[in-house]
Amino acid sequence: MDFHNKLPRSGKEFALFLFIVSVLSVNLIAPTITFLEIGFSVENYFNTLKILPFMWIVVVIFVLLTHPIAEKMANNITAEKDSFHSKMTINILCNVLLMSIFLTVIGTWIGTRQISLMPITHFFQFWPRNFTVAFGVELLIAQPIARGILFAIHKRADMEVQNWGIEESE
Repeated sequence: MDFHNKLPRSGKEFALFLFIVSVLSVNLIAPTITFLEIGFSVENYFNTLKILPFMWIVVVIFVLLTHPIAEKMANNITAEKDSFHSKMTINILCNVLLMSIFLTVIGTWIGTRQISLMPITHFFQFWPRNFTVAFGVELLIAQPIARGILFAIHKRADMEVQNWGIEESE
């Protein structure tokens, strides 16, 4: 039942889910990683806000590119009888794994406004931290909020269908 109520049922709902998750993720992950890298200050925060629109576009593009691969990975790890929560956790793990690999490099390029070898040569120094921050945000904040919103939408839509059917039979 959770699969039906808490996940997108249509392309329009997938777009809404992607929008919610990506906006929350970009607004939480990018500043957190930036603050861990260069320290927290009001100046750093405002500089981070300037790059968020570009980062959001890149995140959406990479979600669309990596999601099918991550879904196949997750399906190979999980079994049909596994619970909704275990399947969602593994799905998030696979998505974040792929996204964090690419965004550790590309996100650094966007954040520093220059293409260099630094994020590649220091990849194994930065990636574990970036993965951990992204996984935590996705698992504990962004995806639960998006699934909660979809659940509310589905509950309302299902009640309207149910009420329409009752009114029709009277």
